[in-house]
Amino acid sequence: MITGTLYIIPTPIGNLEDITLRAIRILKEVDLVLCENTSVTQRLFKEYDINTPTSIFYAQTGIKNIEKSLALLEEGKSIALVSDAGTPTISDPGVLLVDRVRNELPDVAVVALPGASALITALASSGISSSNFTFYGFMPHKKGRETLFKTIKESEMTSVFYESVHRIEKTLESLVEILDQPAVEAGEKRRVVVARELTKIYEEIVRGSAKEVKEHFNNHKDHLRGEFVVIIEGCK
Repeated sequence: MITGTLYIIPTPIGNLEDITLRAIRILKEVDLVLCENTSVTQRLFKEYDINTPTSIFYAQTGIKNIEKSLALLEEGKSIALVSDAGTPTISDPGVLLVDRVRNELPDVAVVALPGASALITALASSGISSSNFTFYGFMPHKKGRETLFKTIKESEMTSVFYESVHRIEKTLESLVEILDQPAVEAGEKRRVVVARELTKIYEEIVRGSAKEVKEHFNNHKDHLRGEFVVIIEGCK
């Protein structure tokens, strides 16, 4: 039986140099690249002279082309899955394609390459223990948000999540409320790290108590840009 291969290819989270030689080779060799946004992917392709056909796989309107992708893999085609930035399937709907392939096409190889991840990059530079951590993906907008903050407050493990520019200030306010209790000595307050624009020119890592981090962004409104990784030290 002839079957194809599905490659999970991490792409740079900012700096276009942060892609592996193996990833570039595979992107040139596959029959099709499924991408989140063709214009974003084409900027990367232009940088590395990649001419492989692309197809929109998912967007804000939902998953696209799953059935077509499964059919191509069954025919023996090789497909690469990329996102706009970072590793696909991590807080990313690409996981639905991988799940379908695993369930319905067991003979198709699924090959994931190591590479860029905002989660790991932020943890590595935070100075907060990552021996045990919980990753929450993107914080919910409304439902479950308060419950999740309560869980983080009580967790002994490092907590990590992604937040958008539109909600980061509200999130920092919530963290001040749950972490910086008046009765707690300043030196004992749990550390918070907010990382933004990772690997880009204006990369910034802000570290301190929740109140200190919040005050930093209150005083630097022009820094409220991009996507944010928030890391919270576990309680002791």
